[in-house]
Amino acid sequence: MKRGELPERIRAVSPATFPTIALDVFQYQAKHNLIYAQFLELLRVDPVSVRRMEDIPYLPIALFKRYTLRSGEWEPVRTFSSSGTTGSTTSRHPLRNEEWYRTNAREAFNTQYGPLKDRPVLALLPAYLERTGSSLVFMADDFIRQSGHELSGFFLDDLTALQKRLTWIQAHHEGPAPLLIGVSFALLDLAESYPGDLSKFIIMETGGMKGRRREMTREELHGTLSEAFNVKNIHSEYGMTELLSQAYAPEAGLFYPAPTLRATTREITDPLTATAPGKTGALNLIDLANLNTISFIATDDLGRVNADGTFEVLGRMDASDVRGCNLLVHSL
Repeated sequence: MKRGELPERIRAVSPATFPTIALDVFQYQAKHNLIYAQFLELLRVDPVSVRRMEDIPYLPIALFKRYTLRSGEWEPVRTFSSSGTTGSTTSRHPLRNEEWYRTNAREAFNTQYGPLKDRPVLALLPAYLERTGSSLVFMADDFIRQSGHELSGFFLDDLTALQKRLTWIQAHHEGPAPLLIGVSFALLDLAESYPGDLSKFIIMETGGMKGRRREMTREELHGTLSEAFNVKNIHSEYGMTELLSQAYAPEAGLFYPAPTLRATTREITDPLTATAPGKTGALNLIDLANLNTISFIATDDLGRVNADGTFEVLGRMDASDVRGCNLLVHSL
C-alpha cells in the first residue's frame, strides 16, 4: 500500500468509509513504519491476513517516548512533545505538515461547535505556554488566528487582565459563543479569584493539575467551575501529544470524537483482547490524521465506549494495569 490518495481520502472520511480507510492506513504503516513492522512481527501478525478493522493491533503509547515514529521517509517541520518533570522522558510526535494538523484540528472543533470566525477565543494555558513543543498551544494559537477577533488571545498568569476582558465580552459580545479554554488548575485559580457571570461562554477544560493542586474528579471540577461562572455545563477537550485529532465533551464528560478519530476498549490485563461496547477497559484509539506516524494507539487511559462511538475517560491505569503492554514495549 502506497501513501497515494490516502491524505485526500482521510480528509473526506465519513462513518461509512472509516473502516476501509483505516485498513488501508494500516497496510501502509505496517510496511513503512519500521517500529510498527517490528511490533507486528513480535505479535506474529502478517499484515496481509488483517482484513477487518477490529483485527488491527494497537501500538503501546509508551513507544512515543522511546522512538521517533514515522511512516515513510520525511523530515519533520516541528516536533510536538509532552510535559514532564525534570529528567523524565517525554513523548515526541514529529509533524510532517503544519497545515495538515491545523486543518484537521479546525474540522474537529467546527464539527462540534461551528466556525471559529468572529468567535472570541481566550486561552488560559500557563503550564503549556511556559515550555516548547505543546500541540495544545499550537492548536490554540491557530484557533485565535482563525477567530479574527480583536479580543482573542493567550493569558499566562495575569488573571486580572483576563477577568476584565471576560467581563467586557460577557456584557457586549453578540455572535458565536466565545470560548475560554484552559488547563484545569488555572481555571480553578480564576474561579477562586474572580467568580462571576460568564453564561455566554463555552468554558472548556483541557484537564491536568500539573502538580499545582490536588487531583479532583471531573464531577467535582465541573461543579466548582459551573457554580463560579454561572454556566450550565463545563466542556472538556480530549487530546494528547500522540494524537493529531481531538474529541470534545459538551457536557457530563461524554466525548464526541473528530471524524478522523475512533475509540474502542481492550481488557485491562490483556492488551490484545477487545471489550464490548459499554464495558470499562483501556482505551485504544485510531487516529487517521496520524497517517505519517502511527494511527493505532493503545493508550494508558481507562474508559468506556458507547455503541454510537461516543466515549468517557474514567482515569489512568496504574503500573500493575499496564504490565501486559510493557512486556511488548520492552521487547522492541
